[in-house]
Amino acid sequence: MSTRIAKLALEDGTVYTGSAFGAGGESFGEVVFNTSMTGYQEVLTDPSYKGQIVAMTYPQMGNYGISSEDQESRKVQVEGFIVRELTHIPSNYRSQKSLDEYLAENGIIGIEGIDTRALVRRLRVRGVMTGVLSTTDLDDASLVHKAQTRPNIVGRDLVKEVVPEKPFVWTDGFNSPLTTHIPARPLNRHVVALDFGMKWNILRCLAQVGCKVTVLPGTATAAQVLAQKPDGVFLSNGPGDPEPLHYAQKTIRELVGKKPIFGICLGHQLLGLGLGAKTFKLKFGHRGANQPVLNERTKQVEITTQNHGFAVDTATLPKDLIPTHKNLNDGTLEGMRHRSLPVFSVQYHPEASAGPHDSSYLFEEFRQMIS
Repeated sequence: MSTRIAKLALEDGTVYTGSAFGAGGESFGEVVFNTSMTGYQEVLTDPSYKGQIVAMTYPQMGNYGISSEDQESRKVQVEGFIVRELTHIPSNYRSQKSLDEYLAENGIIGIEGIDTRALVRRLRVRGVMTGVLSTTDLDDASLVHKAQTRPNIVGRDLVKEVVPEKPFVWTDGFNSPLTTHIPARPLNRHVVALDFGMKWNILRCLAQVGCKVTVLPGTATAAQVLAQKPDGVFLSNGPGDPEPLHYAQKTIRELVGKKPIFGICLGHQLLGLGLGAKTFKLKFGHRGANQPVLNERTKQVEITTQNHGFAVDTATLPKDLIPTHKNLNDGTLEGMRHRSLPVFSVQYHPEASAGPHDSSYLFEEFRQMIS
């Protein structure tokens, strides 16, 4: 363990003391937990975690190091990282550096050696909370005050902090011969993806099923999307509260009925809001690679990767939207489809990086829809 001290303080007054790794300094965010056993690099680089300090429930992290192949965006997106035990000597033929080195290079604070079981239990009972992670201010009362006076993520537009600066084109499918769960198809369809904080593996999956993807910032208008003459439109995942993103809801409303649409995670929530449903904040959210979801059409259960703290309220769905998937842990809405138009969405992550591939069929369904 490092000899540097780090402290994590929550807004309810709880303080955890551990050892620092990665960068030094101080950071703020909503403290959440992820139940995945692997995939820590994909978690770190997922833009949906912008504004959040992430605790991993599996006790040991960093075992297989860091590889450039596992990036899900341009940089580390989390505000801080919490683990029970950090592996300082990774072992894997793909490893290029350690988790400690990776966080230090990206200016992200990590803390190890705290009781992550106690932390997760507190978050499950009381709900996610604003927290501060520091290696510089080690005064408990000061840290708790900072956590209590920091604004939370409700009502904030975090999407504008992670959208790409300019449009770009993506044509690369899977780059590993070991990844075979989606057969490769020729690139003969064109999709515009509205990027609200998109994971790169979504783009790989779209390209794998034969879609050249033009990525536009999530702030783009419907006119800018249609000017690209796409065969279909994809709505990406992203961070934070969907309700204040009125510009995105307006764009989606204007696109419905003009092009086939597929949404994931935040894109699912924005589609719901754009068509008249309401969203609400979950107590502690769904984050991990082991969430069971019932496909209402096939009656089959899919084990899914998830990362969201908000959900669409099933009771508020307009008559044109039909529920298609349900979370088997808490009954929340996990998917919906338009009654008459080629429009559907899911709350979870079928690209599953990292995670199970049960839901990759959704990319094939989208390809068939736009064909």
